[in-house]
Amino acid sequence: MKNLRSIISALTLSLLLSTAVYAQKSIVVSSTTSTEQSGLFGHILPPFEKKTGIQVKVVAVGTGQALDIGRRGDADVVFVHDKVAEEKFVAEGFTDKRIEVMYNDFVLIGPKSDPAKVAGGKDIQAALKKIADSKSTFVSRGDKSGTHAAELRYWKGADIAVSANLPWYKETGSGMGPALNTASGMNGYILSDRATWLTFKNRGDLAILVQGDPKLFNQYGVMLVSSAKHPNVKKADGQAFVDWITSKEGQDTIAAYKVGGEQLFFPNAKK
Repeated sequence: MKNLRSIISALTLSLLLSTAVYAQKSIVVSSTTSTEQSGLFGHILPPFEKKTGIQVKVVAVGTGQALDIGRRGDADVVFVHDKVAEEKFVAEGFTDKRIEVMYNDFVLIGPKSDPAKVAGGKDIQAALKKIADSKSTFVSRGDKSGTHAAELRYWKGADIAVSANLPWYKETGSGMGPALNTASGMNGYILSDRATWLTFKNRGDLAILVQGDPKLFNQYGVMLVSSAKHPNVKKADGQAFVDWITSKEGQDTIAAYKVGGEQLFFPNAKK
């Protein structure tokens, strides 16, 4: 009986230890506020964590900051949406490759009163020119995010120089949700990713005014941070996340995320 108790105790201890080790597996994913605030991570992480036992801590910031977190080796995976900045990250050797995961689009939000008269247009640069010409309030994230980078490209394409010195151009230095709150409070125009807008509650008098321009295409990419640059990176567990989110199961999980019956992200990982 004594030997039996000893065996049971040893087996129990072994099981507890193995369970503890399994539960302690975790990675850090630095990503954008749009993936977090849209509710996407809340939808896709539970099935991944259940399947792999790998817990995911998401650090949701602007794309520029998310990439910098990866550069410092403080994240195992980077999941963002600024192709130019991502390709630079690859060229600098902070990852071996960038993999496309999903896309949606940007939309120009503005007050229903539409002082710049842009509603119904499909040319984002023409709309921004009208906003600038009418000196209507425009709220910019101003945070080096993927959305901010896209916005600046559109202003440049419209041949308009913007800065915080302009009285009608307001930089918030914040994520998409808080910036939308500011635009709602100021009844101003703002560029947003569609997913965050669809899940945003405090709309006030705002509505989508310009959409459908091919320039508004918004691609997301995922990258495993280089363990050669940062030996602390959890390569195997990070790769497991990359593999899952680009697999059929991961892609189907992304496609299944809807708000009000509308799909927010469209998977397009290469087969």
